[in-house]
Order: sequence, then structure tokens, then C-alpha cells
Amino acid sequence: MTETSVPFRVRIPIRVSDLDPQLHVTGSAYQQFADHARFACVTEAGVSVPDFLAAGVGPVNLELNVRYLRELRANDTVEVDCRWEWGQGKTYRVEHTLTRGDGEVAATVSYVSGLLDLRTRKLVADPARVWADHAGDPALLGLPSRPA
Repeated sequence: MTETSVPFRVRIPIRVSDLDPQLHVTGSAYQQFADHARFACVTEAGVSVPDFLAAGVGPVNLELNVRYLRELRANDTVEVDCRWEWGQGKTYRVEHTLTRGDGEVAATVSYVSGLLDLRTRKLVADPARVWADHAGDPALLGLPSRPA
């Protein structure tokens, strides 16, 4: 797969609900931070979720890998980037790096995803084309910009 994306970044404050009794971030919150960044990236790229659903497609995650490197704690912030990697098949990757406020990388979160045809319940053959067709700024999704 090739990575052609302009990294998208979002800063997220750590909330009390993200913490366990030891005041460090729960494992599930790392995934939620990545999900939040990916949704913000899709929105910034101009993809309308209602239009996507009306077209009969929806994104699905097929694989998730979280690599914990440094702990995130109460009163910290985390910057989460979003990089899309496209290949020739029915799947694509979305890679996230979660960086603490002090610049230390706290974790990486990687997804293998696809687009589900909501009628046939099968993956669409060319997810990059479908994403590009629905994006106002496909470069944020690692896809070539459309000519002006």
C-alpha cells in the first residue's frame, strides 16, 4: 500500500471518563481517540456521512492494532494524526500516532478497513474511488485532488 496522505491532526484533552482508578487512560480510550480523529478527518475532507449512507455504503473496520508506548494520564492532552494508505484491493489502512503534550509518542493505532455495500453486505471493489467521489478535499484522505 502506498501512503500519499497529508497528515491530519486533532488535539484532544483527556477527560475524566477516559481514566481508570490509577488516573491513566484506559485502553478503550486510545481506540476512541483514533476514531474521533478519523471522523474529524473525514468531516474536514468534506465527506457527508448521510450522503455516504444514502449512496448505500459505510466504512467498516476489519482489523485493529494498538501499540502502547508511553502512558497518557489525567490533565494531559493528546494529539492524534490520521494517515490513509491505499492499495489495489478492497481494503485500506488508516494509521494514527497519538502524541502526548510533551511530544512523546504514547501509542500507535492501526486499522485495516473497507467500505461495505449496505445492500449486498460485501466490501466494495474500489473503496478509494468511492471515498474520492464523496470528498471535497480528497488529499486529506491520502487521495489525489481532483482537477479544478
